[in-house]
Amino acid sequence: MANLWTRIFTAAYGKFVATDSFGNRYYHERRAPQGRRRRRWVVYKGEVEASRIPPEWHAWLHYTIDEPPIGGGVPHADWQRPHAPNPTGSDAAYRPPGHLLAGGRRDRATGDYEPWQPN
Repeated sequence: MANLWTRIFTAAYGKFVATDSFGNRYYHERRAPQGRRRRRWVVYKGEVEASRIPPEWHAWLHYTIDEPPIGGGVPHADWQRPHAPNPTGSDAAYRPPGHLLAGGRRDRATGDYEPWQPN
């Protein structure tokens, strides 16, 4: 959710562009000051996390493309997965065998490895 300053700035200067598949709302300035391009920004739905912005919208925010990717955006190849936010720090994060939150046990080591044992 946007903080108070972001809501005031958006109401005063922003023009709504579109909403992405995650519910994030994109804006740009109504008028660009002379000699400068319009600012672009996003108001996140829920947690503010930069990895929740799809690649096509990231390109628009950073002026890589001029037109907003409205209506599906860039065509995707069959082998491409849909964009997903970074799961680090969440319950969906990868936990290798032996991780404390994944049971804390892993398979015994193979080969000639011998763990150090104190006397």
